[in-house]
Amino acid sequence: MNINHMLMAAVAACAALGASAQTRDIKLGYNGDLSASPSAQSGQAAVIGMQAAIDDLNTAGGVLGRKLTLVVRDDTSAPPKSIQNMSDLIDNEKVAAVFGPTNSGNAMAWKHIPNQKKIPVIGNVGSGTDITKPVSVGSDNYMFRVSMVDHEQVVALMAYVKKNAARSKVIGLMAESTGYGQGGLKDMEEIAALQGIKPAAIERFGVGDTDMTSQLNKMKSAGVDTLVIWAQGTPIAQLIRSMEKINYFPAVLTSWAADNVTFFDAAGKTLAEKPLFMRTVDENRPPAQQKLFDRIGAQLKGPSAFSFAAHGYDSVLLLAQAMKQAGSTDGSAVRAALEDLKVPVNGLLKTYNKPFSKTQHEALTAKDFVWTKWKNGKLVAYTDPIISGFSAADFKK
Repeated sequence: MNINHMLMAAVAACAALGASAQTRDIKLGYNGDLSASPSAQSGQAAVIGMQAAIDDLNTAGGVLGRKLTLVVRDDTSAPPKSIQNMSDLIDNEKVAAVFGPTNSGNAMAWKHIPNQKKIPVIGNVGSGTDITKPVSVGSDNYMFRVSMVDHEQVVALMAYVKKNAARSKVIGLMAESTGYGQGGLKDMEEIAALQGIKPAAIERFGVGDTDMTSQLNKMKSAGVDTLVIWAQGTPIAQLIRSMEKINYFPAVLTSWAADNVTFFDAAGKTLAEKPLFMRTVDENRPPAQQKLFDRIGAQLKGPSAFSFAAHGYDSVLLLAQAMKQAGSTDGSAVRAALEDLKVPVNGLLKTYNKPFSKTQHEALTAKDFVWTKWKNGKLVAYTDPIISGFSAADFKK
């Protein structure tokens, strides 16, 4: 073979390789707890919603002419495993983006990895406030989110406490000892200070504790009439059951984890009605949400998990639109596109019109949340004169 034939063969080989790369599936990763913690069913629901969105996109022709596939890794709620999964998905599976995690503390353990490797991450379960903060001031930030945000929830809950001052005279704070719980406690203390609220007592408990009567007796002795709690579903239920043991029932405001079926199952129908909390969906679903629920509802551990399926679905739609706008799956280009989406994305939760910017990586904020309580075994939207009377000035953050 002469030199010209060799060059022509090399060009043809490169062209074939390029064509192969263009037709290969775009891999997306999910890294989160699917089996271990009280929040595992939330991760399961997010994956179900993501897969539904991927199926819909693939049916419509895929993204950039390529099919999407989902590679799932269970981190069993363990930070070392979650870190290992992240490296595996990026380095070995060569995913274009990662979704997750389920538990906020795990995101904090590995968020430096996608930022170093320039791989976008869109969280759709974990709600820890610091997840989407840049690793250093002014640096490019590859962490985005389509989910609740602890800080935004706390802002609203503390506004409720402040407006309810006639009844909420003595405030107590309680949180589980995980990264999720302690991040929420930090938010609660900061926002309470902004609202001029001075907690009479602050207590912590383990995520696996079943008896919190010691901590509650301290609250009772301090005269606490309103308790703000930050924990996962099962621990919140155990706390409410501990209240029953000592016949002490202050008003309870808590994190959105109280919508979890694990909370309802552990608390029971009557005690489940005690807390007031916020979530991203109402059980009176609009048509698009109902259509997806009819399609995937049987796969969910309970109807309450649907919110995470919706987060998963919408997070995939936003990533797909960013890839289309960038004309590429390159991480830096996709990040830049996410920060300046030119076309509104019609999601299940809302129409996302420029949901992100260079400095703001949260697609959902307090105005997108629904006040909620359990009633007769169902999640129902809740309102009262305090909620209906809120103004923007009440939300101090």
